[in-house]
Amino acid sequence: MASPVTLTRRVSFSAGHRYWSPDLSADENRARFGHWASPFNHGHNYVLWVSASGEVDDENGMVVNIKWIDDLLQSTVVDAFDQKSINDEVSEFTGVPCLENLLRYFAELLEELPGRVELVGLKLEESPILFAEWTRERDMVTVTRIYEFAAAHRLAVATLSEEENWRLFGKCHNPNGHGHNYVLEVTVSGQPDPVTGFIVDLDEVDKVVEREVLDRYDHKNLDQDIPELEGKNTTSETVAQAIFDRLKDKVPGVLERIRLYETARNVFEVTG
Repeated sequence: MASPVTLTRRVSFSAGHRYWSPDLSADENRARFGHWASPFNHGHNYVLWVSASGEVDDENGMVVNIKWIDDLLQSTVVDAFDQKSINDEVSEFTGVPCLENLLRYFAELLEELPGRVELVGLKLEESPILFAEWTRERDMVTVTRIYEFAAAHRLAVATLSEEENWRLFGKCHNPNGHGHNYVLEVTVSGQPDPVTGFIVDLDEVDKVVEREVLDRYDHKNLDQDIPELEGKNTTSETVAQAIFDRLKDKVPGVLERIRLYETARNVFEVTG
């Protein structure tokens, strides 16, 4: 029997929403929704990625006709949400319009896909620095926040000769070091708040990452300024593990994963 193939299709829509309950005072709204609380709408250019899995049809060579998927996404997602105020104009959606609730809603909405495929995953991007994911395998939503920091380092193993270090690391062994604009993805899970649907307080995630990583690593020399990296070869594998270890017991919720982009071509991942 052939292995299943997963197809992922992207669709975009623009929509506005607000985090505000008219039944609460301004202070109560801020306590519930944080600094995003406002009686006025703000908007996002959302990007939804839909993953479907199934066996390839021997006759046509497709796992599913993409046109069928596109038509479904157009009628159920784009037509319903694009250029709309989610709070006011999407009557079928009744929860707080956060990423977590929207993903759960789309998972139910797209449960019955055309053809012989099964919905296995969703990813919803709200902005360039925030997205959420849902997977059928774990029936769980995760939220990912994206950060940046700049740091310098030099790859070297003290027990190797200069010739061996140059052969192993090339220009990354430059005597005066070199730098990267690192991009850090922090992915967390948690139990949904019964009222808001939020799985974590993103304000708290930001504070922890800023304190434990950004303030500590940004514009630093990783070889000389970071105690937990002292004596280690500061490969991105080593740096990624150190960052994961610093965050895993401090961020709210459960730290599921960190991804560290050293360059646009090099990505390193540590999972919990």
